[in-house]
Amino acid sequence: MATTLNKTHPDLSKLEPLDRNNYKRWFQTLLIFFEQLEVDYVLFNDPPADIVVNSSNAANTVVVDDDAKKKFEKDNKTVRGLEKRYGADDAGKKKYVVGKWIKFQMVDDKPIMEQVHEYENLTADVLNEGMEMCEILQSNVLLEKFPPSWSDYRNQLKHKKKNLTLQELISHMRTEEANCLKDEESERLKDKMKSLSLLILLKITLWNLLVLL
Repeated sequence: MATTLNKTHPDLSKLEPLDRNNYKRWFQTLLIFFEQLEVDYVLFNDPPADIVVNSSNAANTVVVDDDAKKKFEKDNKTVRGLEKRYGADDAGKKKYVVGKWIKFQMVDDKPIMEQVHEYENLTADVLNEGMEMCEILQSNVLLEKFPPSWSDYRNQLKHKKKNLTLQELISHMRTEEANCLKDEESERLKDKMKSLSLLILLKITLWNLLVLL
């Protein structure tokens, strides 16, 4: 306990101002400061609980660890005080995760399912902040995030009478991606066969010319 009391606060002058775009980087920096102060454990652990000891009597004996409780309360006060002083709050984190979720956009030069997984993670971050969101909304938002090459398929899904849940939409997307890959492979084979046919034709023509000569 004395160790924590004698520790001085690290230099926080390099801590950049908190905004909706840098929460993750900002919090990682602040967490390093908490580790230097040896108070970071309060972020990941519950307060010390009273210890119940079985005794020879009919009733159990409750032992209160005052030192552990006081240390946790003091360290927790230090952490919360620094968070408040340097801009940390639940609203800031919520704005950060929502901003990431809204800005997400799928592109044509990355695998579709890889991007879908990224969207699922961003959606989970929003839900973990206590913001409720039905699966139909999650699905409709993902629908609007489709890459340009999927615009026709998006319009096709929009005309379906049934509202798809997120997992149902992802299942449809997985099937569509597999079909697209098959079509691409088929086109490549056609191009390869066409090139091969032209090459054979060229060889035959050259052979005929040589015969005539």
